[in-house]
Amino acid sequence: MFLEIRELEQKPIRFEQSLPSGTILFDSEIEQQSPLVASGAVELHLSTEELRVRGELQVTLGLVCDRCTEQFAKKIEEKFDLIYVPAPQTSPGAEIAISPNDSQVGFYDGPGLELNEILQEQVLLALPLQRLCREDCRGICPQCGQNRNELDCQCQTKLPDDRWAALRNL
Repeated sequence: MFLEIRELEQKPIRFEQSLPSGTILFDSEIEQQSPLVASGAVELHLSTEELRVRGELQVTLGLVCDRCTEQFAKKIEEKFDLIYVPAPQTSPGAEIAISPNDSQVGFYDGPGLELNEILQEQVLLALPLQRLCREDCRGICPQCGQNRNELDCQCQTKLPDDRWAALRNL
């Protein structure tokens, strides 16, 4: 859904989206397992040309655990309240200095914004930095590769300190 500035000049726009799997592409380790359902409103403040996008989204994603490398499902439910301002006019490739206040806003260029891009960004920001299938995930054994959540292996977990091996032979 494209949010046009011309339409927003007339009145705020409400949106209710249900995007099936594959509509929004995430990276190769993230699989959308349920429709991404989003609802909210977009309004334009004419005096400042700020776009305010408020809403909420829900989606279930298939992720790979960072500890045990097993697939698991993660439900994302997120509320968002975003502000977008017109991008500053500069020459191509020029750097733009931003103030601390600008770090809380996004920029738009052209006749409007694409809602799917906003939703994709919000889903990615809602993901935890460390993706775990469960809080107490024990991971895989570094020696034999066994998933420790399924079976305890008999590997020695503490490796010997080889720096002193030469002294043991004396």
